Formats: sequence, C-alpha cells, structure tokens
Amino acid sequence: MLPVERLDAIIARAEALQEEMNAELPPERFVELSKEYAEIDPLVAAIKTYRAALAEREELASLFADDDAEMAELAGTELADLEARLPEIEHALEILLLPRDAADDLNIILEVRAGTGGDEAALFAGDLFRMYQRYGELQGWKCELINQSEGDVGGYKEVVAAMRGKGAFAALKFESGVHRVQRVPETESGGRIHTSAATVAVLPEPEDVDIKIEEKDLRIDVFRASGPGGQSVNTTDSAVRITHLPTGITVSQQDEKSQHKNRARAMQVLRARLFEAERERADSARAADRKSQVGSGDRSERIRTYNFPQGRVTDHRINLTLHKLEKVLAGDGLSEVIDALTREDQTRRLAAVDEAE
Repeated sequence: MLPVERLDAIIARAEALQEEMNAELPPERFVELSKEYAEIDPLVAAIKTYRAALAEREELASLFADDDAEMAELAGTELADLEARLPEIEHALEILLLPRDAADDLNIILEVRAGTGGDEAALFAGDLFRMYQRYGELQGWKCELINQSEGDVGGYKEVVAAMRGKGAFAALKFESGVHRVQRVPETESGGRIHTSAATVAVLPEPEDVDIKIEEKDLRIDVFRASGPGGQSVNTTDSAVRITHLPTGITVSQQDEKSQHKNRARAMQVLRARLFEAERERADSARAADRKSQVGSGDRSERIRTYNFPQGRVTDHRINLTLHKLEKVLAGDGLSEVIDALTREDQTRRLAAVDEAE
C-alpha cells in the first residue's frame, strides 16, 4: 500500500497551485507555477486512477458477498479482473513517485569522439552522431553543430553538438560510454572483421542560474584556426582555447570565423562540462544511489557493441540484444534500447527504495 499521507500532500499541492494560478499574478510567477503544475499533473491523474481502483475493489468485494448469487458471480468476475490490473496501476504510480533527476528536462551537449581503430573509428563516430541526430529529429529536437574535426576518409575524429528539446537528457543520459563496432571495412580486401570504438559523452546543458563561472578562473588563448593537414582556415586569430584554472578543464573552438562566436560556443561547452563534473561529485557522495542506476556513466565503460556481420546491437549493461542494427543506427530503432535502459533504471531505483524502507 502506497503512503496515504504523501499522496494526500501531492493532491493538496496541485489544488494549491490551481488556486494560486487563478489569482492575479506577475507573468514570471505564473510561468513558474504552470511549470510545476505541468510536472505534478500526471502524478495527480495516476493517484486518482489508483484510488478509484481501490474504491472499486472495495465495492466489488461487498457485492461479491451479496446474497444474490447472480450478482455475486458477476462481481467476482469483475473483481478478479481488477485484482489482475491493480499491480500494474500501482507500479505506474510508484514510477511517477520516484525522485526525478533535476537535469532530466535539460538540453544536452553531445560529444562523440573516435577511439581505437583509426579511419574506421572515425567512420563509426560519424554513424553514431547521425544516429543521435535522426533520433533527435524524430523527437522534434533541434540539433546545432558546435565543433567538428572530420576524419581523413569521412566520419569524425570528434564532433560536438547541442541538442535541444523536451526530455533530451532524460532520453540520452545512458548513452555515455564506449561504443564498439565490429565490421569489415570497405578497404579490407581479405574480408576480415575489424573492431573499432568511439566514445560518447552526453552532458546536461545547465541553465544560466545553475552554474556560475568567474572570469578570474579562466585563461583564454586565441590562435589561428587550422584545418586538416595543418592548412590555415583563415588569416586571423579567431580560434579560442579556454582553460578553467581550478579544474584544468580545457575547451577549444575554431569552427566559426568570428573570435566572439568561438568564445561563446567554447563557454557553452565549458559550462556543460563543469556542470556534469559537479553532478558526478554529488553522485559519488551518494554511493548507494549510484549502485541503483544503470551503468556508472563512466566514459571508459564499454556499454554497447554494434556487430554488422550478425546484424545485432548488444547493450552489455542490461544484457539486451536486438537483431535490428540498421534500424537502430537509422535512429528510429534506438528508442527500443532507450526504453529498456529506462525501465531497468526505474526497476533498480524502486528496489533501492524498498531496501531503504
């Protein structure tokens, strides 16, 4: 049985929000309350569904005990059906009651880098980046390229992009780690399977109020941008390298011709990396909570293998194998992997709550 006091408090808060929103309010306060109400409304609906089911069960139980045999039989059938559905209703409510990750609604900075495997790794990094781009398009997100270093034969040595849309971090936060590919490169005349890797980092992009950076903590270097092979891209010192002195985190940006734009984009990535570093420190301080999550978020952890000869994708953290590699890489099949990871995370977190109680 779920805690009655907590459910009552949620209903009361929703009613208080509605009442306050009906009053004369400054626009910014109304927006703030509307956002909170939008978050709590699905929970209120689930509570009402759960309580209606409990009330119906009680009513059917009384009818089942009725002297009228026909009425009792009918009530018994409906009661059995409701008892079968009740655990699912309760589980859905338990999921909504889990503490939310405050970063779930944030936009993200997506970083994909080629790892071991040379040209093949760069091609694979390109495949992964396009997979996330297409997945984002299907969600209605916007993707803005921030920085890229193309591979010698295609793909990317490194690519960084901002992805903006509802629930971006919630959907992709389990993608951080090492992705491995097994396939026969087009340049391989002997048909041998090569193994290459790429590293993915998904960083929540903080709001302006989430993290402050002091100017005195930054060292900013400007230099002339260069392209593949070292040739000059332009004749001005437009490229920017920003070093955050307290942490040693360094971000370089040279894609734009304007030094001002390069600095703004470098700061955008720096803020995301600092925000994620702070989140990681908080996570390590909550070791028990960390164990309840899917994967550690460690970028050195091998999380998934894409095997072309067998047409399969395997996520090693949850032992999930799908024989639909092309569909996953096309973006539309990635949701099946993401949904499975989310369910596993929810299951582990629920188990952790039960153990704590």
